Amino acid sequence: MTAASFRDRAGRMTVAIALAMMVLSLAAGLFDERTLGGASVWSKPTKFNFSFAVHIATLMVFLSLLQADLRKSKLITSTMLVTCAAVLLELGYVGLQAARGRASHFNQETPWEELAYYAMGAAVAVVLLGTLVIGLTVWRRPVSQVGPGLRLGVGLGTLAGTLATLATAGAMSSMQFTPTGHWVGGDLTDAGGLPILGWSTTGGDLRVPHFFATHLLQALPVAGWLADRSGLAFPRVVPLVAAVAGLAIVWFTFQQAMSGQPVIGWNTARSP
Repeated sequence: MTAASFRDRAGRMTVAIALAMMVLSLAAGLFDERTLGGASVWSKPTKFNFSFAVHIATLMVFLSLLQADLRKSKLITSTMLVTCAAVLLELGYVGLQAARGRASHFNQETPWEELAYYAMGAAVAVVLLGTLVIGLTVWRRPVSQVGPGLRLGVGLGTLAGTLATLATAGAMSSMQFTPTGHWVGGDLTDAGGLPILGWSTTGGDLRVPHFFATHLLQALPVAGWLADRSGLAFPRVVPLVAAVAGLAIVWFTFQQAMSGQPVIGWNTARSP
């Protein structure tokens, strides 16, 4: 087995493990009545496993767009392997803390949890760096079949998505804007939050801009791919406009959250 083949298998296995853990978390939530922050202790592992499965699957699609020599290179192979390892480390800790009934994020209550929290931050940094390396390499050296819209969409999605994710995640993890990590005003609980997403309906929630920032990685390449297939004379315009719009949404929802306003709902604390 070549290194590239092993890398591809590792990528598929990481996606499969994340999805399997998601299913197990969903099942555990049906029988385990414990809550954390107003939601099931298994809510966060479920969402994180799905999100990271989508992330690694996206990177695997990006790999298929690379020129053959780069796709088989040591740099790309090692980058993908390290990224997969960092993802599994992150998901393993989130799942472990859920099983213990303890928070995995914004939790430095014990020396061990403080160390693990910093390790999680380092793992996320590795994932973002790996994403940046792979995505920008695709932008520079894609296969000839990649259209100009998709090429720019991958480049912009990688750059804008990574930087915006770093900014929003950093704002939450630093706990400088709000000591709760992501809630700003309103009820400091996920109870009564939006279905599935859990976003606050009574106050600001920094998870909202973080969500939109993270998924620029998928949205902008899709916009570029659609532009190529539509036969537009200037397909690069579509991912460019989508990038501006996406970053505007991230900025708007960040300011909305910081003002203590929910993305959907009404802040009862401001009611007369």
